[in-house]
Amino acid sequence: MPPAMTDQLDVWSDPGLDGDDQVTVDFLLPTGIYIQMDVPRESTIQQIKQMLWKQAQAYPLFSLLGEIDSHIFECVNQAAVHEELEDESRRLCDVRPFLPVLKLITRNCGRAERLLDSKIGVLIGKGLHELDALQDQEVKDFRIKMQRISEEKMQRVQTMSWGEWLHSCFPPQIEAGPFEDDRNEGDIKITMHYNQSQDTASLKVSLSCTVAELMEQALRKWLTTHSSEENKGYLGDYVLRISGKLDFLFGEHTLIHYKYIRSCLLAQEIPHFTMVHCSDVMAMFEHEISTIGAVLTRKSSNPPLPLPPKRRGLSVSAIFNKVHSLFKIILVKGIKVNADETAKVQVRAGLFHGTELLCKPAVSNESSGRSEYVWNRTLEFEISICDLPRMARLCFAIYAVMDKVKKQKSTKNAQMNKYQTIRKAGKVHYPIAWVNTMVFDYRGQLKTGDIILHTWSSFPDELEEMLNPIGTIQTNPYTENATALHIRFPEYSTHPVIFPPFDKVCVHKTAYRAGRGGKKFHIELKEIMERDPLSQLCENEKDLIWTLRYDCRENFPQSLPKLLLSVKWSKHEDMAQLQALLQIWPRLHPRDALELLDFNYPDQYVREYAVSCLQDMSDEELSQYLLQLVQVLRYEPYYDCALTRFLLERAQTNRKIGHFLFWHLRSEIHMPAVSVQFALILEAYCRGCIPHIEVLKKQVEALSKLKAVNELIKLGTIKAKNKTKEAQLKEAMMKCLRQTGFIETLSDLHSPLNPQVLLGGVNVEKCRYMDSKMKPLWIVYHNKLLVGDTLGIIFKNGDDLRQDMLTLQILKLMDILWKEANLDLRVVPYGCLATGDRTGLIEVVSSADTIANIQKNSSNMAAAAAFNKDALLNWLKDKNPGDALEKAIEEFTLSCAGYCVATYVLGIGDRHSDNIMVCSTGQLFHIDFGHILGNFKSKFGIKRERVPFILTHDFIHVIQQGKTGNTEKFGSFRQYCEDAYLILRKNGNLFITLFALMLTAGLPELTSVKDIQYLKDSLALGKTDEEALKQFRQKFDEALRESWTTKVNWMAHNVAHRS
Repeated sequence: MPPAMTDQLDVWSDPGLDGDDQVTVDFLLPTGIYIQMDVPRESTIQQIKQMLWKQAQAYPLFSLLGEIDSHIFECVNQAAVHEELEDESRRLCDVRPFLPVLKLITRNCGRAERLLDSKIGVLIGKGLHELDALQDQEVKDFRIKMQRISEEKMQRVQTMSWGEWLHSCFPPQIEAGPFEDDRNEGDIKITMHYNQSQDTASLKVSLSCTVAELMEQALRKWLTTHSSEENKGYLGDYVLRISGKLDFLFGEHTLIHYKYIRSCLLAQEIPHFTMVHCSDVMAMFEHEISTIGAVLTRKSSNPPLPLPPKRRGLSVSAIFNKVHSLFKIILVKGIKVNADETAKVQVRAGLFHGTELLCKPAVSNESSGRSEYVWNRTLEFEISICDLPRMARLCFAIYAVMDKVKKQKSTKNAQMNKYQTIRKAGKVHYPIAWVNTMVFDYRGQLKTGDIILHTWSSFPDELEEMLNPIGTIQTNPYTENATALHIRFPEYSTHPVIFPPFDKVCVHKTAYRAGRGGKKFHIELKEIMERDPLSQLCENEKDLIWTLRYDCRENFPQSLPKLLLSVKWSKHEDMAQLQALLQIWPRLHPRDALELLDFNYPDQYVREYAVSCLQDMSDEELSQYLLQLVQVLRYEPYYDCALTRFLLERAQTNRKIGHFLFWHLRSEIHMPAVSVQFALILEAYCRGCIPHIEVLKKQVEALSKLKAVNELIKLGTIKAKNKTKEAQLKEAMMKCLRQTGFIETLSDLHSPLNPQVLLGGVNVEKCRYMDSKMKPLWIVYHNKLLVGDTLGIIFKNGDDLRQDMLTLQILKLMDILWKEANLDLRVVPYGCLATGDRTGLIEVVSSADTIANIQKNSSNMAAAAAFNKDALLNWLKDKNPGDALEKAIEEFTLSCAGYCVATYVLGIGDRHSDNIMVCSTGQLFHIDFGHILGNFKSKFGIKRERVPFILTHDFIHVIQQGKTGNTEKFGSFRQYCEDAYLILRKNGNLFITLFALMLTAGLPELTSVKDIQYLKDSLALGKTDEEALKQFRQKFDEALRESWTTKVNWMAHNVAHRS
């Protein structure tokens, strides 16, 4: 079990309502003196040390303490481990000691390194001393290697010019392809802001001009309106930044090739730029360089990498191919087995390569006992050592064997019944625990000796013979109560058996070139290759694919995943053939290569090939798929792998990628199966991007403060029973946000939702908490880079936002795919980011309101509001007077089409008038994605949602511009829907792959391949376009016919949630 946590009402959780709130702390000095003192909980550790030093002068033995800087505080933290407080800029309330006791200790040497370690540990949510304490050579070797690479990276940054640094940290977003848009005539109107000035200028420039030419025109425009004394200087003194963001434009590209310009053209918006003086950028650069210099330790020599000697590798690889003994293990015993005393316990073991079972599972005899069960039996597998693939994993299931009993009405054992499997007459098997381990270690050496495997007790819904090959190969870190399995790997030789390196594997391939098929086989092969990734291959089809593998390479290179599923991974000859073929396989498009990172393809060289294809991704495209790439790290059995190195390399050369890589890893650091792996990657990132540590640390501290405020609200609402107390609670929230400690921590930080946005101070008067169960905080910020602009952020604590994050990512991808096909459906994929265990942030879309509010404001009765079809159109008329209304209705029509198709394809449920919103400009968008993939809400066993997507008469009323017979406009809307649907169908395999890569993320409605089947059905994969379009039209007509049921549901929702 994890260490006990302090009660939520402790001295640190209660932020207090007064700025000078005190807490009593006990101080233990190295002289043996004990001092008790009241200190402000908002004080920094450095301030507290100075207060203590002043107080200690009145106590004996003060002279023995020496210099103040030679001491640091130590405490027991919330994880119940000792923590040295090297970073003295932290506040006491953020340190949150387990008890208010601080021990003063003498500081050891190497302060810069220790301070960096301390900052990284606090930042990533896992102290580096925990990694130091692990008795794991793989962890040690990985950290040494990454530290060396990171130091080299930081030393290269120190040699950069400020221009090189700017390009490295903030590379401009370029789109190289042609841009098709009939609405512009080659010119664009631009608003230019001048740094540190309220002045703006309006310019009309050619889309074919460069950034330098644009800035030259802007400077000339300045001189026409200002005197020579106010001369802004020379062109070389400035860089161009997008107003309101840390996003720069530079280089020789013409304006039309910058993504920001293109997005403005599509949205018919005027681009806003700011001319920033180079001295401001140089100040940022010099600050980062000084940060690196302050903490970087220069070592005269780097430790060698832990690679096996080459001479030894040659001898043992020869042994490997001659070891024809069958693979076996000795099953010793099970400890702390949670089984009924009357039950007997068995163990089942299987060898897997991905999801492929390499041979028949081995089963132990039944053992009796009480908590401890002893077998001492050899389990032998029908596969030779020389035929074991490099990534073979050994999967165990421990289960109880009991006599079959008659079914009882009682639901007491419902959870156990869920997993029970009847294996033979009169016997029932109940799973107890599972665990997996690799057969070869990280150096490729076949494991030998005794191993204790601490198991996992939670079972996925779908298991083959109770074995869980897709599960982690990490053992349960909570060893105190976990069932443990003691096994022994025998020795097969006097020398270590090491899997041969790549060149030695290929030497053993037979000199055989596969035959080529005739026309008949080519047609059959084409049909197989066009199937979606969920389609199963029969044995005959696998044999055909393998026989015609060179045909596949030449004619269907994107079919590589199906070829890999056809390899006999239990035959080393086939493995050698495949690895040789990989060397001449054409490079795949990055989107196609993503599938190769699925669990089904564990081979090291396949995954390295896939990562080499991902190198072709632009930074923007990589950001689009980063969520999945972080999740498939779970499938990597070893810490040092091609994917980890690729992600670190790209993150350390692009600050935006680094930002989101950090948060995707940091948000899951609490999960025991990935805690060590993700901590190692986070540590490596931080060491290779030292200046980013302070930036991210500020965000982590701000989120901690928001969590404290949220917990204060939750505690208060438990006690608050009337409106008066709620008003007092809001006032308490305001007082809290106005405290000095809160103001400093919450101000001047990069937005976690978008690191290019700098958040200034909090606009406390506009902040509030929302009325839903978890009391989310509605926080309003000033935009530090754009005077007068405000930004809204919703902080959630208690809700898992990862499913929302996935859905919004897919909506953004749909938007990209539609735009690639010249169809802009005005999608609003607002920002959403999970930042921790059931915590996260959501971007507030400005100038938008819910359908429910729009309807309620037009009617005095909640029940009647849902049936007022004029409410939405009247609201748009009010927001868009005159000629602007036509554009707003077009925006509404396009966005409504996009979301109709998206919600249908993704099976988004629980759609009601409170989670559909409309911008004042007309764009419709959906929020809150708690139910996806057809998991619709039901009541009393009856599904409330009977329509495939939301298309109510008031929506149609707007689309038809309020004219009942406007069939032309409605026909255009319908055509948009059909075009959008067909575009998504063409990319159906990509959507299936992205959802499949998320299967182990632990999302509540994405746990098995069956969940993804919904996508295959909604996109009608396997059917022709004509058949699919016919199906979609039927669903469209059904939505029209059944729209009255939607209105009834909305009426019920309005009545139930009326204020």
